[in-house]
Amino acid sequence: MAEPSSSSFSTSTSTSTSTSTSTSPLNPPPTLRWAPSTTHNHNHDSSTAHTNGRASPPTPTTDPSHHLLLPHAPKSLSGISLRAHLLGLTLGLSTSLTLALLTTYPTPLWRAPFFLAALSLFHFLEYYSTARYNTPSATTAAFLLTSNGSAYNVAHSLALVECVVGWSLPGSWWFANKGVVPERWRGGGGWVVGLGLAMLVVGQVTRTVAMAQAGSNFNHTVQMRKRQGHELVQNGVYAWLRHPSYFGFWWWGLGTQVVMGNGICLVGYTVVLWKFFRDRIESELPPHEITVERG
Repeated sequence: MAEPSSSSFSTSTSTSTSTSTSTSPLNPPPTLRWAPSTTHNHNHDSSTAHTNGRASPPTPTTDPSHHLLLPHAPKSLSGISLRAHLLGLTLGLSTSLTLALLTTYPTPLWRAPFFLAALSLFHFLEYYSTARYNTPSATTAAFLLTSNGSAYNVAHSLALVECVVGWSLPGSWWFANKGVVPERWRGGGGWVVGLGLAMLVVGQVTRTVAMAQAGSNFNHTVQMRKRQGHELVQNGVYAWLRHPSYFGFWWWGLGTQVVMGNGICLVGYTVVLWKFFRDRIESELPPHEITVERG
């Protein structure tokens, strides 16, 4: 049997300078007993604790921000992935249906799935731009699917209803019948559609570029105080427009209604958006206290 290491044993008597090995009753041999080594293994994790010579499992470290990633939390990973998945699915299906209705089955109803595709792309870019250029603010609310209130969703629903009813029921194509829109627009052509598409693209590009150039200075929530680290952006698109994100959404919203041929909703969008942005800009005054653009 191998002899125990000297680092693992101790004697019950003091070490003598004498070299005597007497085993008389008056000088019994030293009694050996176990003593745990005090030598530390530096290869062990620093969080490993020792109890009675046995190593306990390391205590897992917890990040205080982890609770924000749990379901129903502001930055829920499941919530973000689900929203992104549904928006991508809607974009793909609606784009395919739009192309099919324009080519295989020519009908003016291609405008309905086109509107869904434009909406899906808009809301996805809202979150993506926030996550890419202002990561701390990338919450599920950044998709703007519900944060704009019920009136926002009702407006888009009414636009979709007007489009479907206005272009499907017999005799209800009143735009073309009354000469407001050329007859050929029924098949998906016409300069009016081109104008609407131009308005939509200009609006979407302007808004997305504004969010990218503002970076962390852009926020979807109205800021009533100047927060630390905020800077007033005055270059890029902000050198030309005071509120480029407002400008972008204004033309994007009106452009969708022009493409869809929605006369009623076009007027409604114009009035509502004008009042909305007017009130929003006024709420951001005075300028020396409120400098963060609200998207």
